[in-house]
Amino acid sequence: MFSKISRGIDTFSTKQGELTSMLIIPLLVVVLYEVLMRYGFNTPTSWGFEVTAFLYGMHYMFGISYTDVKNGHVRVDIFTSLAPKKVQAAISALTTLVLFLPVMTCMTIWSGKFAWYSIEGLERNSTSWAPVIYPYKIVMALCFLFLLLQGISNLIKDLQVFFDKSEER
Repeated sequence: MFSKISRGIDTFSTKQGELTSMLIIPLLVVVLYEVLMRYGFNTPTSWGFEVTAFLYGMHYMFGISYTDVKNGHVRVDIFTSLAPKKVQAAISALTTLVLFLPVMTCMTIWSGKFAWYSIEGLERNSTSWAPVIYPYKIVMALCFLFLLLQGISNLIKDLQVFFDKSEER
């Protein structure tokens, strides 16, 4: 049962990462347009910089859980890399339980509250263009939730390795 949950989370993280990686295309279009307007016609836009910041921020946030499912994060495993797989899994599970899950739970809750207050106030950015920014805060909260779920999947896999219930991670 837990293997199914873990596989489902991994599949979700992979699919959402692949889909949202396409945010690079509108980001590229906006950057090229802004460069053309600024240097080709000497008329920069009032919105180009903000849109690129928002698109890049979303691209980055959606990529966090995708990177985790693909084991792409930088790890300092100088002490654990030579240990047996069970010891590695035990250390990983312990650090996930003690550090990762509490921090990501708090980040998910707090960013959710942050997004909620932004929605309630119909928050806008304090620039001349003044776009609404609550959608980006919602994305931030969702992405912390996605990372929390991926951490749970990783914990399940580590516990399976530790208890010899599945293939090694």
